[in-house]
Amino acid sequence: MANIHEYLIWRGDVPFSISPFNEVDGLVLSELVYTDFHGVAPENGERITIEEIRRLFWEKHTKEEIMAQNTYTKTAPLLLDGMAGKGRFGGTAVAHYYDVVDTDADIQLAAVTFYLPDGTAFVAFRGTDDTVVGWKEDFNMSYMPETEGQRRAAKYLNEHFSGQAIPLRVGGHSKGGNLAMYAAVCADPEIRERIIAVYNNDGPGFLRQFTETDAYRAMLPRIICTVPEKAVIGTLLSSEAYQHVVKSTANGIFQHDGFSWQVLGDHFVETEKRTDSSIMLESTLHQWLSEQSEENRRLFVNTLFSLLESTGKATIGEIKGDLPGSLISMRRMLDTMPKEQRDTIWNMITQFFATGSDTLLQETKKSLLSRLETFSLSKLGLRPDPEENT
Repeated sequence: MANIHEYLIWRGDVPFSISPFNEVDGLVLSELVYTDFHGVAPENGERITIEEIRRLFWEKHTKEEIMAQNTYTKTAPLLLDGMAGKGRFGGTAVAHYYDVVDTDADIQLAAVTFYLPDGTAFVAFRGTDDTVVGWKEDFNMSYMPETEGQRRAAKYLNEHFSGQAIPLRVGGHSKGGNLAMYAAVCADPEIRERIIAVYNNDGPGFLRQFTETDAYRAMLPRIICTVPEKAVIGTLLSSEAYQHVVKSTANGIFQHDGFSWQVLGDHFVETEKRTDSSIMLESTLHQWLSEQSEENRRLFVNTLFSLLESTGKATIGEIKGDLPGSLISMRRMLDTMPKEQRDTIWNMITQFFATGSDTLLQETKKSLLSRLETFSLSKLGLRPDPEENT
């Protein structure tokens, strides 16, 4: 089954005038922003074509270097080959590249603007990279009403698109989808009015105090939320947007990889609903978080990342690469923590698994009751016997 790379091979020559912008195009641009555009894309108002971006990038990097990386987004730069010089994305202008990682401010944010041949602009926000601070920013969303990354995402739209008339689309994958939604909702009113759609590709949601605002409610009909069957990341917190569920060639949590999503023609291959395990995990996480105070959630996140930061490693990959040494450093850090803090963290972990057990038990009861009801009604002749259809 095709993915977005094959999509560009098969439909890369079809202009937007014949086949309008669709959700697959939204994922293409949301994945392309994972490319390291340092020294390639302009960081100011200057615009250069995607053909020039492609030339400059491959002068600076080799495909062997790119494919040697240990990240699921490593093939993002290869999208350039299917876009440059083609009828669909050919001539697209690229501008306003922004990339910052700040451990002091708990921020990992990257964004770039694509000026498309159909006369619109697409602002793409990058999802979480391999940095420890990037993952911490994700976890901060569990208790912070607003993160620094979200504030800067909204600022990005306001700085670059105030006083213009160009129609906008905003999107991202993973955390990038969350940033896209936040930026769209919190941008200046005249910018919000020009936003055609917001593409959240398996990104987490927000605390309810944000989704209940008038500005969010007004933007909700324009949010296109896409998740895989076994979604995990896209079920975190609340977005309240309708979820388009797509098939993936990956398994489990690895379905988060947008390059694994199946494409047919100009659309994703969709299925009716997420798997039972995905729905159960969502229920468990939501219930567990609702039972924790804001202070406990803050304590849990800060403790977890204090342990990771104690390794002296800047990325998750570096921690995994020296796992024995990293575990020793984390154990030493854990031993220095006050007993009260360790007890609180352990109680939270215990509560999570207890909640999961309760949820599993409840779902099992529901399933059994449903089957018993179906069986009983079938014997009374009020419903077809399920065994007759097997």
